[in-house]
Amino acid sequence: MLRFAARLALVCCLLGLASCRKHIPNEQNNNMSSANEVAVIKTSEGDMVVQFWDDAAPNTIENFKKLARSGFYNGTIFHRIVKGFMIQGGDPLSKDSSNENVFGTGDPGYKIKAEFNDHSHERGVLSMARSSDPDSAGSQFFICLAPVTRLDHQYTTFGKLIKGEDVLEKIGNTPVTVSHGEMSKPTTRVIIEKVDIVPAESAK
Repeated sequence: MLRFAARLALVCCLLGLASCRKHIPNEQNNNMSSANEVAVIKTSEGDMVVQFWDDAAPNTIENFKKLARSGFYNGTIFHRIVKGFMIQGGDPLSKDSSNENVFGTGDPGYKIKAEFNDHSHERGVLSMARSSDPDSAGSQFFICLAPVTRLDHQYTTFGKLIKGEDVLEKIGNTPVTVSHGEMSKPTTRVIIEKVDIVPAESAK
């Protein structure tokens, strides 16, 4: 009887371990699918797909994903375009053209800490816009039109364009006029219709 009880306990223990082992891969798969996501930035000029650098700026990426999923970016515009430099968007104030005088000052109501890293500001790189305070980024981002190494370790890079180079080029060539002492104010509204966070496989 004791031998039977011992065997039964052993079987139950093994079943329990098997159950645990089955659970671990599921968690890993969920983490992999979360990390293996891209952003599809749908604009009035076409779509751009951005691959995230999860190892470089995880908190910045999670913030961007959260805002995108909530529809925060829907209807915003690329309000600042500097030829040969970058295109900037993500300001919620830019949804309303009557706010034009304060474009570039909006945020989600909070700031996030900088995550400076070794990914350089090359063409197609996605980075967070901020004020003079390194920890003042919120929702605004920019995409480089050319290498801008002077920004390295000063602004948080967190991804790079993997599709839609023609769209980036088109937006970068949008006619602009003077704003705040620089040629950067688009003469037409380049709208970010929405930003979808999707599995990388689905964006190929």
